[in-house]
Amino acid sequence: MRLKLIGLLMLALAFPGHAQAPAAQSAANPQRTAWYFYRVKWGFQEEFQTLFARNHLSVLREEIKTGRIVSVKTYVPTYHGDGRADWTFAVAITFKDAAAFMGPSDEAAIQRRLFPDFAKFQKEEQRRFEILDAHWDVPLNELDLK
Repeated sequence: MRLKLIGLLMLALAFPGHAQAPAAQSAANPQRTAWYFYRVKWGFQEEFQTLFARNHLSVLREEIKTGRIVSVKTYVPTYHGDGRADWTFAVAITFKDAAAFMGPSDEAAIQRRLFPDFAKFQKEEQRRFEILDAHWDVPLNELDLK
């Protein structure tokens, strides 16, 4: 809750007069979706995608098996330089519900189980983030506009 308040305060300071409370989640659908955006350094897109698929996507797929995550979808822009080109890779993760989204995961245990050479896994994950220019997460609230 404290982080949420800090985030709202930062938004208010960045855009005075334009800050607004997050929209309420639709009661009809308990699932929660978050978009994770990545801007990969020029020339490293293929390496990033390979590392993401081999390491992080494997962990996310295991969380689908446990029921915490409902779906994982990955995206890239159709054209290079499309729009503002803020991102080059995006992931949409839909969680079972708010508790699954906000609560603890078994990610560390899954990583150790899936990757017996854990030092190699950690090194590759570090490399995946070294080749980024930016990364940000956008938790979404579904609106029912009936």
